[in-house]
Amino acid sequence: MARPAHIGPEEWAVRCDLAALYRLAALHGWDDLIFTHISARVPGPEHHFLINPYGMMFEEITASSLVKVDKAGEKVQPSDYDVNPAGFIIHSAVHEAREDARFVMHLHTVAGVAVSAQREGLLPISQHSLFPLASLSYHDYEGVALNPDEKARLVADLGATSLMLLRNHGLLTLGRSAADTFLKMFMLQRACEIQIAAQAGGAELIRIPAPILAGVRAAGEKVMRGSGAELAWPGLLRRLARRNPGHDG
Repeated sequence: MARPAHIGPEEWAVRCDLAALYRLAALHGWDDLIFTHISARVPGPEHHFLINPYGMMFEEITASSLVKVDKAGEKVQPSDYDVNPAGFIIHSAVHEAREDARFVMHLHTVAGVAVSAQREGLLPISQHSLFPLASLSYHDYEGVALNPDEKARLVADLGATSLMLLRNHGLLTLGRSAADTFLKMFMLQRACEIQIAAQAGGAELIRIPAPILAGVRAAGEKVMRGSGAELAWPGLLRRLARRNPGHDG
């Protein structure tokens, strides 16, 4: 589909990437009907954001169907759909606090929620776990995210990290690009899946030695930036074009 005349080229590129993130989440089985969110900051000084139309399945979302809102979650362009207020509380907090949070991805996957409910959280028991453990934080559950006061506590817990386990709730990643945000989520989700599978085996788990983990943590964001996000993204878009085309419409 050609870019609509009322949407600038920079915003349209962000819309296409965000719609791709939604469809890729559905393709990987990470969606929770209509109840989680992925958001993006619109380029420009207006402090506007894009988020999913509440009621639309992730596999259906297109660049043109995304809803543009201000930092209060109010629509700034007409849309037949509303925005989930609980979803935007979390996303607006992260976008406002972090300039590098151009995209924010929050999911309720089975493995992610399961690990978030474990007292020790993500364990260093796989190579996959080392990447998120380099920049991982935790936020305690405060109920359904409808209280604006929670935003300050969530941001304080997030700190300078780019991956978070929301206790009893799910997973969150942020990044400067859709590719970066997706790969962080892929690594975090895969690490959670491995942990649940390993625990289900019933055998004693072997933890990665502390010096190795410390070295990864010392590298911090460099570990994630060097993990091939931009290399993987074109292939992910090709896979999406084969299996569920039309996100850029």
